[in-house]
Amino acid sequence: MPIFEYVCKRCKNQFEELVFGQEEEAVCPSCGSTKTEKLMSCCRAKVGGGANEHDATASPAPSAPSGGGCSGCSGGNCSSCH
Repeated sequence: MPIFEYVCKRCKNQFEELVFGQEEEAVCPSCGSTKTEKLMSCCRAKVGGGANEHDATASPAPSAPSGGGCSGCSGGNCSSCH
């Protein structure tokens, strides 16, 4: 089940919501309004190895946390999210 980011059109509060179905409305936790808008979220992924892929002397790149980005911390403000 995905976690989406929303902004409330009434009070401008930004929040995250675990969505169980596409038809479900997100309710603002600050004011209770259902007048919310889904925001575009960004994620970071590493694909491929780059120029040093076959260089045995190159140090390995740091691996991503096992939580898988923002879903691991659920706060949306940690350094692994940006």
